[in-house]
Amino acid sequence: MATIDKSLPNTLMEEELLNQNPVDQMLPEEPTSPSDVEVLNTEDGGAEVSFDPTQVNQPEISHTSNLADYLDESILNDLGSKLSENYQEYKMSRKDWEDTYRNGLDLLGFKYVRRTEPFKNASGVTHPVLAEAVTQFQAQAYKELLPADGPVRVQILGDITPEKQDQANRVKDFMNYQIVDQMKEYEPEFDQMLFYLPLSGSTFKKVYYDELLGRAVSKFIPADDLVVPYSATSLEDAEAVVHIFKISKNDLRKQQLSGF
Repeated sequence: MATIDKSLPNTLMEEELLNQNPVDQMLPEEPTSPSDVEVLNTEDGGAEVSFDPTQVNQPEISHTSNLADYLDESILNDLGSKLSENYQEYKMSRKDWEDTYRNGLDLLGFKYVRRTEPFKNASGVTHPVLAEAVTQFQAQAYKELLPADGPVRVQILGDITPEKQDQANRVKDFMNYQIVDQMKEYEPEFDQMLFYLPLSGSTFKKVYYDELLGRAVSKFIPADDLVVPYSATSLEDAEAVVHIFKISKNDLRKQQLSGF
């Protein structure tokens, strides 16, 4: 009498399932096409593997690129908060200097003050010694630093040849032409800077290319509008330099659209 074992096929199926990799049971196997992988050999004997060679490479960031266009929004927010905290800290560290500077401007006697002490509409007298010292410094420095033929001078390093001398003269003439003729704000801004220099002890010039005007400009930056750590000995040593400037909303939008 013959017997039939009906459990044998089930047993074989269970053994096959046990021998399979659990990952293979969860994910179907998808063959990788050779065109989806790109292998590039490097000079040091290694290899770079790209699983998506058709992907367009991101543009390289140059040394002068604006990092704000590439950084994540969360990183920019952290940097903005840190810079705002530093600005408040720098302002507090130089508060004594700001008070002394403002008091010095009041002592010039250039500002009209309606007095109430010792009685209403009393006359006030300010000694002109400080104003006289400031204007004398301004006049002497202006004559030396901004002569009639232009402020640029040249010096040839090394052997002096007729070709180098002619090139130096061309550079001098062109730069003086740019400053005196093209940069209309240079002379009045420079004159104003020399007036504030003996009062504040430090003043700054900011020279840059203005996209709206289509030329280089030279702006006078008062010391109270340039905020740096009070302990910094120079702008190179300062961990941050904050320039406070006032601009209309229309001009700000123009500069944003021009990529300034």
